[in-house]
This record gives sequence, C-alpha cells and structure tokens, in this order.
Amino acid sequence: MNFLGSDPFWRSSLYSDEDIQIKKLLLTHDPDGRCLDSELLLRAIQYIILYSEVPLTPLVSDLQFDAMAISDESNIEATSSQEPLGHVIYKISLQMRCKWPGEDDLHMRTMFLFDLLGKYKWDAKMVIVLAAFATNYGEFWLLRELCPHNPLAASVAMLKQLPNDLSTLKPRFKALNFLVKNMVDVTKCIIKFESLPLAHVELDKEVDVLKSYIYASAYWVTRSALACSSLTTDLIAMKPENLDSTIIATWELLSLVCRSSSIWSHLRQQVDLCHEQIERKLCQKLLELFKGSPQINNQEVLHMLFASKDALPLKDCSSQEKLGVSELENKVVVLLISKPELLPIEKLLFLVQQTYDHPLNKNYKGNYKIVWFPISYSDTWTDDEVRCFNFFSNYLPWYSIRQPWLHSSAVVNSMKQAWNYKGEPLMVVLNSSGMATNSNAIDMVISWGAWAYPFSVSREEQLWEEQNWTMQLLIDNIDPLLASWVEEDRDLCIYGSENQEWIQEFISKMKEIKSTGVQLEMVYVGNRNRPDDHVKNILASIAEENLTGSLSFTTTQFFWLRLESMRRSKLRLRKTADNDHILDEVSALLDFSDSGWAVIGKGSSTDIVQLQGKELMQRLNLFSQWGNNVAKLGFSGAIRSALEPSSLPGPCSHSTVIPYAEGLIEGTVICEKCKRPMKKFFVYE
Repeated sequence: MNFLGSDPFWRSSLYSDEDIQIKKLLLTHDPDGRCLDSELLLRAIQYIILYSEVPLTPLVSDLQFDAMAISDESNIEATSSQEPLGHVIYKISLQMRCKWPGEDDLHMRTMFLFDLLGKYKWDAKMVIVLAAFATNYGEFWLLRELCPHNPLAASVAMLKQLPNDLSTLKPRFKALNFLVKNMVDVTKCIIKFESLPLAHVELDKEVDVLKSYIYASAYWVTRSALACSSLTTDLIAMKPENLDSTIIATWELLSLVCRSSSIWSHLRQQVDLCHEQIERKLCQKLLELFKGSPQINNQEVLHMLFASKDALPLKDCSSQEKLGVSELENKVVVLLISKPELLPIEKLLFLVQQTYDHPLNKNYKGNYKIVWFPISYSDTWTDDEVRCFNFFSNYLPWYSIRQPWLHSSAVVNSMKQAWNYKGEPLMVVLNSSGMATNSNAIDMVISWGAWAYPFSVSREEQLWEEQNWTMQLLIDNIDPLLASWVEEDRDLCIYGSENQEWIQEFISKMKEIKSTGVQLEMVYVGNRNRPDDHVKNILASIAEENLTGSLSFTTTQFFWLRLESMRRSKLRLRKTADNDHILDEVSALLDFSDSGWAVIGKGSSTDIVQLQGKELMQRLNLFSQWGNNVAKLGFSGAIRSALEPSSLPGPCSHSTVIPYAEGLIEGTVICEKCKRPMKKFFVYE
C-alpha cells in the first residue's frame, strides 16, 4: 500500500509508523449509527463549486434550477443525531477558517477535525468536511461577484481588505480547482465503499486492504480541504508584494493534487474490486435464498433485498414515515417491481382500487404489504427518474423503497435473473417465510383484488376452479351500481360499439322490448380498441339523452383492463380456449368487432348470451316469437331459445357437477349440451 508518500504523518517506508498513525486515526472513529444522505449532500456541494468556477451569467439560471431541485427534494439531515447538520457544518467551517497561534500544523488541525466528526461514518465525515469548505469558498466568490453591483458587498469586501485584482492568483486557483475535483472523486469512492452491503456476504482479505486505503484517503481529503480553505483566509489583507508566498502556496497545492490523484487511482481500483466480489456473491446468495428451503421468517431475505447502509430503507407513501424491514416481519410481501414511472395512469388507478380500496382489503390489510421497488433504465438514475419516483411515492397508498438509487445492482440483477424482469411491471409475492410463491401476481391482483390473498399461484388456481362464467365474474366490483344489480340478480345487458348509429338502433329496439314489461338493466361499457376521445363522445351522448346506463370513462377502462388480465392469468396457468370455457368466453369478448355486441345474463347464473352486431339485431327483431319464454327462462334463456331451438323447455337428460358458489341455489343452470334448464340436486362431501 505504498502510495501515501513520505509526509511526517504517513511514512510509508516504515510500516510500523504507518500502522501507528492509522490506529491513532481509528481512535477518533466511534460511529453511533447516525445516517446521512451523503450522495445528495455531495451533489449540493458540487453545485456550489461549479458556481464558483463560472461567472454569474444567464447560463447559471439552469444550474440554479437544479440546485433548488436538490433543496426541495429532501431536507438533508443526519438521522439519529441530536445536533442539526447545519450546526455541524458551521462548526467545521469555523475551524477551517480560524488559525489560532501555534496551530499552523496541518496534521494537528486535521486530527482535531476527526475528533469533532468521530460519531459519523467515513462517507459522512468527508461530505461534511467538503460542505464546510464549500460554504467558505462559495461565500468568498459570491462576495467577489456581487462587489461591482452591490454596495453592501463592496463595503464588506473593503472591510475584509480583499484584493481587487486576482489575476496574479490564477495559477493558485487553478491548482485549487484540480485539488477539489480530486477530493470529490475520492469522496465518491468512500461513499461507494460505505454503501457496500458488507454485512450480507463474506469477503476475502481484500476488504482489509481496502479499509486501510479508506482511512488514508479520508485523512488526505480532510487535510487537503484545510489547505484549500487557507487560500481564501490568506487573501485577507494580502499585499501585492507577497508574490513569493503565492508561488509557494501554489506548489503546495500542486503537490496535494499529485498525491490525491494517486490516492484516487488506487482507491478506485480497490473499491471496484470489492464491489465486483460483493455483487457476485450477493446475487448468488439471493438466488439461493429464493429457491432454498423456507426460513423461520422473512427478515433475512428482506434485509438482503433492501440491502442498504440506511437502517430505515422503506417509507409509508401515505404518511412519509421512514420504516425498517422489521415492519414486514411475518407478513406476505408483494414486491411491485417497475420502472420509475410505474404504470399507465388508468392501470395504476385500477390497481389501487383493487387493493387499497377493495371491499375485502380491511380483512387482509394487516396480513400483507405492497412494496414498490422501482428500477432505473440504466445503472445511474437520471434527474427525471428521481422526480418521477418522488411524485408517485408521495401519493401511493403502499410502501416504497425510500432511496432506490442507493441500492445494490446485485439486488437488481438477481431480481432480473430470478423473476425474468425485463421492464414490464411485476408483482412478486414473498410469503411470511420469505419464499417466492408467485413470480408475477399483477394480473391476479387486477382480476380479483384483495380476494386473491395470499396471492400465491396455488390461490390463483383455486380461484379459477371455484368460478363459472357468470355476470358476477364478468362485472366483479368495478362499479358499485353494477355490483348491486348483480347482487340483486337482475337481468343485465352490457353492450359496446364504436358505431353511434348502431347504438341508437340497438337502444331503440331494447326500449321497445322493455315496454312490454321486460325488466332489464342496460349499461354501455365502451369498446376495447377505440381512441379515448371517441368513447368519451359516445358516453357523453348516451348520458345527455339518458338513453341507458353507462359507466364513467375511467371505469370502462377498468372493465377492459380486468378482462385482459383475466385472459393473461388463464394463459399463465397454461389454459387454452379449447379446454377452458371461461378463457374461451373472455377471449371472444375481447375479440369482438367494433360493429356492436352485447352480453346478457344475470347474477350468478351460468346462462349468459353473447351476440354481435347483425345477428344480435336479427334475434331482437324476432322478440314476438320468443318473448313469451322470458317468464320461464329469463331474458337470456329466452333469447337463447331463439338462437337454438333445442333450448325449448323440457327435461334435460345430461348431468354435471358444479362447484358451490354463493347465489347458485337460486340461479338457473343451463345445460351446455342441449341448452335446456337442468334440475338441481345437492351432493355433500
């Protein structure tokens, strides 16, 4: 590790001396759990330095916007600390500005700063030191820039006796800028080291070597910051004839530039080496846990999934409360994995309705939690992605990763590998033991809502086994009024078309039929493949003329989204339209043409009729021939009699076993073979 030079503090040729000095430095290091968003604070520091390197021109307005975005993004504070961060930064900046008699020794001043920062981790120490330097340096340049235009600034500069002409100091400032850049680069490496999930994997001896580099690097960053601060301090009352001191100071800074460049080069190599080892081992361990035997609880898996230096990696989006992984202990955890922009708005709203707003959610909400885990398009989060995440995570009713950009790429890679994540949203279900019971439950959740708890594949299969093709299944709870009609077992007709003339003709005919005393509720549900504005115009026309019932535009989208999810759910279970009646009916409904269609049925009855355009109108025009059967067969059964003459009343000689469903006792069951009403018998197991 011979890169520390021959400074009295780091005599690299004498390893015993070096070890002694490292031990002295470590004696000041006594972290007490204080956590700081080092990356966010470092970004603010970089903006100050960038301001200080350019004149105040219109170009700066763009930088100002980004700097304000940082200040609005988070109230940067050190968690678990009683002392405000601003006070700590001020205290360090004061020590940097003041050189008391007999305290010109940079080493002594450096060690004193480490004593003041002993309770912080290494990355937090570095960004606080840089923040203290940046405030001093930024104040100096702000005063310089305002002097020509602001009498107050000019008066303050006069009292401080700052030189008017800094042209002779350009080499010195140039050396300082190089040194500051190296200090920032070294600090980024230290931040990367502190973010490594060392607690979750065992590393080889490289980590011990890396820690030695970290200690040495932290020392030289702090010492360099003190040297840079001396630049602005020494400018007070500087005389023009002090050229020799300026040259000496410039060479001292250039010496630190060379040293810091060497430190950064070696440190980056060691951090990258450890990062690669950790990523590989963490990914392998996660994959083993996903596929391994059940654990006592889910804490080990979740701690690795949310591996972060932050003790509170989660937040409750509704209250913004910071949460630890222990909040999820013994609960079913549904990981919503997606891009930062989450989902199309209508799908997101429906997902919220089917979980948070679902009538059954109150029965299960204490047993499961949805956690949003956004994944960036690339390895580095962009400002747009951060803004997108902040927006959604402030309004969702679920939990979320609090700072997803801080999480290990090994976690992201293991998710992609284990659950085949390729950018489309997934809802991965981990049971209370941390085992993955469903690699994508999003269609299941959209189809069934909270009723699908605990969201496992076996539960999905069970739900479908219990279902028949009924209006109850088709409508579910997407709209309260529709749900009440289904519950009341009313005859119901849902219809759709893009053709307003056909809609007018259909409604006119149905009103004629209803005038004979037929009780039938009608609801327009839009059309799957039509542009939004076209459907909105049709909905507005129906509502204005009070022709029939209709859903809101958003609810029509929910209706079609749910049907699409039902089909994907069936296909994921390897069902086909040939061997699954419900899949066949759902697919037919999704594939209906735009010319017009209707589905007629009621409640939990399996007697549902689906008809399209011309055929539908032909059968309705023959109402005088089959209308007398409505009282006996119901509206759907009667219209079926017009379609299939064999469905006239009479005994059915076939038999079938239908699983029990609520409401089935009162409903009429139609034989799928002869289309006659079936006589009911009850079998108890």
